[in-house]
Order: sequence, then C-alpha cells, then structure tokens
Amino acid sequence: MKVILFELNEVPYKVIQHFCKLYPESNLAKVLSKGRKYETYAEDQGHLSPWITWPTVHRGVTNEKHYISDFGQDLAEQEEQYPAIWNLLAKNGVKVGLFGSLHTYPLPGNNDNFSFYVPDTFAAGSECFPKKLETFQKFNLAMARDNSRVVSNKIPGKEAINFLMKLPDMGLKFKTATDIATQLVDERINKWKVVRRRTYQSIIGFDIFYKQLESKKPDFVTFFTNHVASSQHRYWAASFPDDYESLKLGREWIETYNGEIVYTMKKADEMIGKLVKFIDKNPEYSLWILSSMGQQAVEAKEIYTDLFVTNGKKFMDNFDLGGSYYELKPSMVPQFNVQVHVDKRTEFEEKLATLRINDQSVNFRQKAEGFYSLDIGLPNLDESKIKIELMRQLIPLEHSGMENVKIQDRCGATAYHIPQGSFIIYAPAKGLNGNEVANISTVDIAPAILRNFNVAIPDYMSKGITLNN
Repeated sequence: MKVILFELNEVPYKVIQHFCKLYPESNLAKVLSKGRKYETYAEDQGHLSPWITWPTVHRGVTNEKHYISDFGQDLAEQEEQYPAIWNLLAKNGVKVGLFGSLHTYPLPGNNDNFSFYVPDTFAAGSECFPKKLETFQKFNLAMARDNSRVVSNKIPGKEAINFLMKLPDMGLKFKTATDIATQLVDERINKWKVVRRRTYQSIIGFDIFYKQLESKKPDFVTFFTNHVASSQHRYWAASFPDDYESLKLGREWIETYNGEIVYTMKKADEMIGKLVKFIDKNPEYSLWILSSMGQQAVEAKEIYTDLFVTNGKKFMDNFDLGGSYYELKPSMVPQFNVQVHVDKRTEFEEKLATLRINDQSVNFRQKAEGFYSLDIGLPNLDESKIKIELMRQLIPLEHSGMENVKIQDRCGATAYHIPQGSFIIYAPAKGLNGNEVANISTVDIAPAILRNFNVAIPDYMSKGITLNN
C-alpha cells in the first residue's frame, strides 16, 4: 500500500486529545476514531531533540549507532552504514517524494526514483528536485533564518518577489493567499499575532507539497511540519496552566496566548483533511501521522531578552582564523554550528576555551572533521552589564556577532521534549478500525515501512511489526 508519512513534529496525545475534544467533528477526530493508534517511544540516549530522534525513525537505529546530533553534519558515513528509509526505497524501485524531512540536504546523486525532493529548512543551499521548486526553497530558507527565535515582521524582498511570481505554477491555493492577507491585516491590529508567521511557512509549504503529491503520486511520500511543536514550546503554559505548580507568567500573558496551540492544530487539521480527501479519491494510499517524540510542561517564566549569535561571520571574526578556514553551518537557536579547517582546529579550540560571557564559559561539542556546535543563549541579561571576553580581551557587544534580542512573546520554553510521541495510521481501504493506543519504539517504524513495500529489512534493523494489517 502507498504511504503518506505526515511528520507532525513533537505532538503528543495530550495535545491531540485536547484538540479532538474541542473539535469532535474535525478531520483529526475522524482519523483518530477510525485509525490504528500507537504511542511512540524514543529510545535515544542523552539529550532529545528532533535532529536526533527523526534520524532514528528514518534509519531504524538509535543515536547510539547513527551519531546524528546536529544540522550540517556530513552524513556520508551514516548513509553508508544506515541509509535513510527514502534512499533504501528508491534503490529498490519505489517511487519517493520528499518534502522537508530533517537531514535531507544535499540532494541524492541519483534522482531517478524521486518524484520530488525538497530538503529541510536548515539546508545549506536551495537545491531542489524538480528545479522549479528552488524558488520556494530560497524563500523558505530566508524566512527560517529571520524567524528562528523572534519572528521578523519583514519579508525577504527578492525571494518574496520571485516566489510570488511563480506561486500559481507551484500550487499555492487561493484560500491560502486569502489567509495570508488576513494574517497581515491582523498583525497590524494585534501586533502580537506576528508570531503566527511561523505557521504560515508550513501552510505555504503544504500547498506546494500537495501539488506535487497530486500530480506525481509517488509510492512513498513525506511531509514535515514543525509549526505545532514551535507553538507548544512557547505556549503550553497558556493552554495547560494546571500542569504547573508555580506559574510565573501573568494572567494577561495566558489570556493572550491560550489559543495558540489550538490555532496551530487547526492548521494541521486542514492539512490532514486535504490528505483524507486525497485518500478517498486514491484508496491505494494510507496516511501515517507520526511524531518522533513529544513534549510536556517544564518550568515557565518570563523571558524578556535572549543573548545569542545573530551574525556568524562577525562572531567568527573575533577568533581571527581567516574566512577561508571555516564554514558556517545551519543551526537552530541557541545553537551555533561551524566547520573549522584542520589547520585551524587547535587554535580555534584554544581560543574557544577562553570565551566567557558574564564570567560563564560556553558549552560546545566537537565532532569528527572539525564540526563544532556551541550553545549560546542567555536570557534576561542587563545589556549594560554584558561582559564578553576572549583570550582575556574584552569584546564590545556590537563587535561580538551576538545580540541581546527582545523576546516579543516574553517566554522561553514552557514545554520541552519527552520520549513519548504519537502515531496514527489511517487506511480505510485496509479496513483498519480504531483501537486502544498501543506502544511502539521509533526504531520499529523504518522496518515497518520496508515491509509494507516488500523491501528486505537490513540486519541492523529490528524486525519490527506489521502496522497496516
């Protein structure tokens, strides 16, 4: 059976059930009542993050084997030992369509069995297949850079103009265009609603994905969206205030943002509804709605400012390595990732060990081939008292490549990652009925997909279970 893998990042059953209780006639409620349901469990060790747990789903082994932990890593060795599921399928003649799944840049060398291929929003370049989708990806990457921690109220000019001129051919729906116009008006009236721009990146992307799905009809297709996860991190405390013993955010904040998770779920529900209608017309397809882990409440407090790297080149200039000896790599705030040439690694490490911000050292991880990931994110600092030192020399904030950025919604992470996620299979043609929620490890997803397409399961994978019978 053909599979649409809808990667609904970090959404646990608590949020799904909350939404379906509020909207019992929703598309998700229909899928939930008729679909096969599982609670996923990420067996990955150490700190959980989506750039760790999704590779586990896609490769059928945990991070103790795949060692993927940061964007921008060279994955040639992992691809040799534990290939991603889409590459295994394509190698075995299964037509694949891919849109936004993590760690999918660069494009594979051979596109023969890919109907379309759009890498994730942390890609180092805008290359896509077919090539006409590169206009969207340039726009997408520019928006992701501008809206990582604080949502920008500007739209990247050149990318936006090129994108808008090609929208009809790429698949943007009239309803989406109308919704965007309404959003822009709402922002003028209620300035806080600018935070919803993160969601519209996914909405635009879905329209373009759907056009490819409808026209190409590949056997296996993925679509990744982070818009609900982003909202959960920030606004869990507004939606679920009873989850906290001590809630340090005011009532005005709660009343402003208490509908944001539901808002993002409504947009996900619209996407799911379109996919359900597609399956009604194309019963050879099944819909797999999956998260690689979930979220739950953590300490919630007001965050007014956050210090992090906003200009990577200016930041690296302070280390005086020379521009040809390093390469900036994609990252998600508060991380900063950089690849350093072998001739400069010792010098960089020695200098990095002396970096202090308000007398605190900076945590960093070094990986093979000179890949460094730094954790720089310090909330609620008095800007007049920020002290940055490197090699015992004071560096003015304006020369540091960092900014003490004002946080528009005054919150950090009010929810954070947990191993438990959600998984629903909707396959009406198979006659699957609703069931009690069963448990499944995320390492069992990849072998189940291979089994569905009668592709041999590699020895390093678990044999998993058959999911759609």
